[in-house]
Amino acid sequence: MFDGLWYAALYGFLLAFAVGPVFFTLLETSITKGFKAGLFFELGAIFADLIFISIAYFSTSKILDNLRDEPGLLVFGGAVLITYGTISYVRTAKSFIKIAREHYAVTVKKNLPSLFVKGFLLNFVNFGVLAGWIGTIIFANALTSSDQGVILFLATVVGVFFTTDLIKISLAKNLKSKMTPRVIYKTKKFVSITIIVFGVLLLIQGVLPEAIQKSMRDKLPSALEQKK
Repeated sequence: MFDGLWYAALYGFLLAFAVGPVFFTLLETSITKGFKAGLFFELGAIFADLIFISIAYFSTSKILDNLRDEPGLLVFGGAVLITYGTISYVRTAKSFIKIAREHYAVTVKKNLPSLFVKGFLLNFVNFGVLAGWIGTIIFANALTSSDQGVILFLATVVGVFFTTDLIKISLAKNLKSKMTPRVIYKTKKFVSITIIVFGVLLLIQGVLPEAIQKSMRDKLPSALEQKK
């Protein structure tokens, strides 16, 4: 039952540093709005992870088939990320004065429930996260010999992942005093562009999976010939 827990702990730690839209937005939220804001954003993202884990745990094989046979899911997720990133970028470009006002204000109003929803949606629309949890469950099944062992493995991964993210939020908060309005402005724009890039990659993966694979197969013989 306790087989593979060291692997689970290590995997959870590494997962916290997986670069993606949630990673950058969590850091940006923690730096600009503080620990509590970052915590609520993180709780929303974790809630989406728990839903994915539940779905994957009870229907792993069916979901694997859907992700392989229905690239429209990837297209939808990519389109949502691109739309979100674009809207965020446009709003940021128009809000430098607001950023400066909030930075120098004594108190900054934070809509914590909306940050929870933001973290949830940003994680939930990324179907790559679902595929990742499916892979994790397959890995857990290979290392453990019972259903209870798989559940304990997943709980360890999520627990270590969440704890590591709390440390990241705390460290990011310490940077707030060094963040000028212009740095915050550039950080927000960078996060928006990063989200758009991940959305484009997801979109391409859904629209052109066969074309990409064919291109790689065509280029491989040429590369080998050049080395000779």
